[in-house]
Amino acid sequence: MFVMKCGGSTLAELPNSFFADLVKLQKEGANPVIVHGGGPAISENLGKLGIESKFVDGLRYTTNEVLDVVEMVLAGSINKLIVRRIAQNGGKALGLSGADGSLLQAKPVANSKEVGFVGEVTDVNADLIRGVLDLGYIPVIAPVGIGADGTQRYNINADTAAGAVASALGVSRMIVVTDVPGILKMTGTERKVLDSITVQQIEDMISTGEIYGGMIPKVRAAVACISGSVKEAVIVGGNEPGVLGKVLAGGRIGTRIVRMA
Repeated sequence: MFVMKCGGSTLAELPNSFFADLVKLQKEGANPVIVHGGGPAISENLGKLGIESKFVDGLRYTTNEVLDVVEMVLAGSINKLIVRRIAQNGGKALGLSGADGSLLQAKPVANSKEVGFVGEVTDVNADLIRGVLDLGYIPVIAPVGIGADGTQRYNINADTAAGAVASALGVSRMIVVTDVPGILKMTGTERKVLDSITVQQIEDMISTGEIYGGMIPKVRAAVACISGSVKEAVIVGGNEPGVLGKVLAGGRIGTRIVRMA
């Protein structure tokens, strides 16, 4: 079993061969679980509806009106796009939101007064995920959570949701699929992909400017996946042929982000 986290913008750019490789792994006996995001598509749809997009400390300010759009985009269009692409390549997938079967139970984050209905995961219905896997389907999970009483929905950060799912399933490694081959470091006159790096080294490289620009949210997103039983996250590029199989086989590909004891 492995958990794969993929951002919504990355998913749109993934080649068909990526999904073919995913289906091939499933047919060979692997049990993939996908947790996806969709921030850019949410912002685009909010804009079309004339609803303001506002972020506080990297979290989308979420009202019930915004939640309607979040749920529509994540649990609707993006989730079903992934399911269709898997099916087009001969695989079987089942799309779920965190509200289905209380899959992702959540409570308000600590600064909820500033960010609205943003939630943190309090419980994962791991039995439901295993049940879907046992039926021969790939679970595709949209990070919309539900409160303990089943009434209030919550917008959950996809990276932390993926880490919570991986921990609940007892998975020690997350695969974070992005549009870059890994974390790059200047070596001589060229930039090379680092084989591995610790969370502290990442913060040091951000401080020195070695990790900069659009790479900062990517690595911080991967770090957010490391929680509970998850000891490492592997950042890989989705355009690399057979990338998932290479990671599972222990190949030297992408960058391993490890949590030190």
